[in-house]
Amino acid sequence: MAETAANPAAPVAQVRELLTETLGLGARGAMLTAASPLLGALPELDSMAVATVLTALEERFGILIDDDDVSAETFETLGDLAALVARKTA
Repeated sequence: MAETAANPAAPVAQVRELLTETLGLGARGAMLTAASPLLGALPELDSMAVATVLTALEERFGILIDDDDVSAETFETLGDLAALVARKTA
């Protein structure tokens, strides 16, 4: 994805939007930054929501996320999750 390479902030903004929509965060979603903690910090992000978010990321970005790609570190911050998307779309 050329847009991602040219603008490293693009995946963060796109993943923020996806999380906001998928988890129903409303105005709180707009306050998320790359450094914002996710897992354990967002009550909406439980184990079922993780699966839903992964499916939504695959659909929106046209990527395949393997089980090996998913760990607690993947969902530690918004930036970590966006970095996964950036790697998969490169």
